[in-house]
Amino acid sequence: MLALVTSDGGPTSHTAILAREKGIVAIVGAADAVALADGTTVIVDAAAGTVNDSPTSEELAAVAERIASRAAEDARPAGPGALADGTPISLLANLGKPADAADAVARGAEGVGLFRTEFLFLGASQAPTIEQQRAAYVELLGAFEGRKVVVRLLDAGADKPLAFLNDAHEENPALGLRGLRALRASEDILREQLTALAEADAATAADLWVMAPMVTTVEETAYFTTLAKEFGLKTAGVMVEVPASALLADRVLAHADFASIGTNDLTQYTMAADRLLGSVAGFQDPWHPAVLRLVREVGEAGARLGKPVGICGEAAADPLLAVVLVGLGATSLSMAPSALSDVRRSISQHTLEDARRIAASALLADDAAGARAAAKSAASAH
Repeated sequence: MLALVTSDGGPTSHTAILAREKGIVAIVGAADAVALADGTTVIVDAAAGTVNDSPTSEELAAVAERIASRAAEDARPAGPGALADGTPISLLANLGKPADAADAVARGAEGVGLFRTEFLFLGASQAPTIEQQRAAYVELLGAFEGRKVVVRLLDAGADKPLAFLNDAHEENPALGLRGLRALRASEDILREQLTALAEADAATAADLWVMAPMVTTVEETAYFTTLAKEFGLKTAGVMVEVPASALLADRVLAHADFASIGTNDLTQYTMAADRLLGSVAGFQDPWHPAVLRLVREVGEAGARLGKPVGICGEAAADPLLAVVLVGLGATSLSMAPSALSDVRRSISQHTLEDARRIAASALLADDAAGARAAAKSAASAH
């Protein structure tokens, strides 16, 4: 069994995300990782954030038993996500390319909560044609007939620069022309993507939802949702990744059909900690009460307006945090397919009242560690 341990990076860096998508246990930003000698047998516990470089034979045997038990449980057919009281919580997959769909379906994904379209654009010298995009979207949608598929429009800029979209040097690109900002500056690319999606939607039977990345203002929300509807796309929403859009969630959701919270960037911008830097990895924790309060703002706005609120950041893959997010108002959770079984099992053990109580205990904490401990205590008390 392999694991990944790096000396740099944060928990929501792309290295960590890719590892989770592949089902590889990983710990990033471990300063002492470089001291591990080749050939050393270690036990990596991602949930606890520990690397045991001198395991006993008993510990190794216990890990082997856990792995075998987990494999057997994952092999069982998976039903829809639901709380203990029957409240449905859709469990969806985060996907990076159409070829990943089969594995997601096999693992019990009820649909797609985040399809990243960047794979069509990254590494290319020019934007893909409408025909090339449509073919990819048709392949994706065809794998989820009758089910929800949420497609995120091109999210480029910052750590994903594209020469044909935004090649100007920026001192701090994470706060620059990225996401919807970059698409508005090159609206022809945005319109071509919407055209391809509309054509793919017409040719398939999935329930297509589209959303714009890094939406900051109400005006941006109205701009995108109006444009998407002009192209015939019936369900248009926004990513909530910036504190401004979370704090104005009621006004944002007055224009959008749904909101999807990207906890990776929301944590980065709330805590002023670059998600790619291991030096500030300790701040990149979605358990922080400041981040949870923003999630609550969006959840409560969605409940008042009758609009769905999903979570598609890495936080949704944490089994206990998933319960907290539901308690804060999330109506769906999207994650790497490898995390679906653990999250399904976790939420099934708690009612909606439990989830709200557990979330309330986490919100009372002063820091991320305190929130995690409080939630764990509250979860075990029911």
